[in-house]
Amino acid sequence: MAGRQDHWNSVYRGRSEEELTWFEETPSTSLKLVRLYLKPGDNLIDIGAGASRLVDALLDDGFTSLSVLDLSGSALDLSRERLGTRGDSVEWIEADVTSWRPRRAYAVWHDRAVFHFLTQGDERQAYANVMAEALQPAGVAIIATFADDGPEKCSGLPVVRYTSEGLAQVLNSLVPGKFEMINSRRHVHITPKGNRQSFQYSVFRRKHP
Repeated sequence: MAGRQDHWNSVYRGRSEEELTWFEETPSTSLKLVRLYLKPGDNLIDIGAGASRLVDALLDDGFTSLSVLDLSGSALDLSRERLGTRGDSVEWIEADVTSWRPRRAYAVWHDRAVFHFLTQGDERQAYANVMAEALQPAGVAIIATFADDGPEKCSGLPVVRYTSEGLAQVLNSLVPGKFEMINSRRHVHITPKGNRQSFQYSVFRRKHP
C-alpha cells in the first residue's frame, strides 16, 4: 500500500487539480447516473474520489449521507480545503479500498477509474468482496473504467481496459451471483490538454442474499 499511496500523494502535490488528466469541472456522466439511483437520506460512497467534484455537486443537490474514500490523503485534503465548512458533514476515509472494511451499508457505490488500476487478480477479488459487503441489498454500484479503446496507462501506471460486458463477466467470476448489470454507457472524457479518452460506465445492482 505504501508505494501506491506515495505515488498518488506525489501526483496530487505535484500539479494543480485542474492540470490532472482526469479533472472534470462538472462530473456530468457520474452525476447523471448517481441521480438516477440515489434517494434523499441514502448513503453513498465515492471510491477513489481523489479531488473529484462529485461530492460538491451532490451537496448542492441536498444529499447529506456522503462518504469519500481515497488512498491519497493529499487528494482528500484538496477536497476538504475546497469545500471548507460545507464538507463537515462528509465522511472522509483515507484507505486502500482492497483492504478497507465498511462500517455502514451503502445504497450507491461510485467508482470512476479505480477498478481499472487493479491489474492483479487478488486485488480485483478483494475489491469485489468489499463492494459486495458494503452495498445493501438492491444497492447500486456505478463503475467507470477505460473502455477497450481507451488508454493503456494512466499517471504512468498500467490499467486493464474493459467493455461493459467484459466487466460484468469479470465481476460475476469474482463474486458469482451477487450482481446484475442494469445500465451501461460509453463516455469520451476530454482532458485539460484536449485529448480524448474513452470510458465505459457500468451500473450493477446488488442482488438480495
